[in-house]
Amino acid sequence: MKLIVGLGNPGAKYAGNRHNIGFMAVDRIAADHGFSPWRQRFQAEISEGRLGSEKVALLKPQTFMNLSGQSVGEAMRYLKLSPADVIVLHDELDLAPGRCRVKLGGGHAGHNGLRSIHQHIGEHYHRVRLGIGHPGHKDRVAPYVLSDFARADAEWLDDLMRGISDGAEALAAGDGAGFQNKVALRTAPQRPRPAREGAQPEGASAAPKPKPEAAPEAVPQTITEKLQSLAARFK
Repeated sequence: MKLIVGLGNPGAKYAGNRHNIGFMAVDRIAADHGFSPWRQRFQAEISEGRLGSEKVALLKPQTFMNLSGQSVGEAMRYLKLSPADVIVLHDELDLAPGRCRVKLGGGHAGHNGLRSIHQHIGEHYHRVRLGIGHPGHKDRVAPYVLSDFARADAEWLDDLMRGISDGAEALAAGDGAGFQNKVALRTAPQRPRPAREGAQPEGASAAPKPKPEAAPEAVPQTITEKLQSLAARFK
């Protein structure tokens, strides 16, 4: 069994915040893969289902971000899981918007949700880092992550959520590369197809085809020549 945790803050006030991208991701997985309705347990909302052959519990801690570890630790111990069975999806300032990276273990890099999880279960769990970009200065980080995504973010955000849902089965199976490939198929810009051999690049005018050489004009025959030709036919 796997415990997939989305990080965020509870309540409608925070629902569209950049900090809540983890909640958004697990909501999308639950909706697309036929998970059970969300219910209250482990100081969280929990939904259960299957991703491929793997039984999965989705978790959204309701303790607020900086106490997320309380809920994650309680759920992990009750379900008799190890930290390696836990996958946490969270916002990542150091990745460009729409980028996604999977890693196992490591530091919390100042993320309050990860800091709390470290305190309760250690650092040896899987993380899915969901890029939201950086506001440019550390003093602007708090208001930035606690602000809603802009309208201009809607397209890449939807592509990212679709990619996470597409790759959820691979993620639960421990196939991080397969998961990231599924995400990339949704989020990577489409490259132009290679031109067929001999085809002109788009926008280029085709080279004019050479005109066939005109057949040489027949030289008009004189009356004498015509008579000689006619006589030769009756010899």
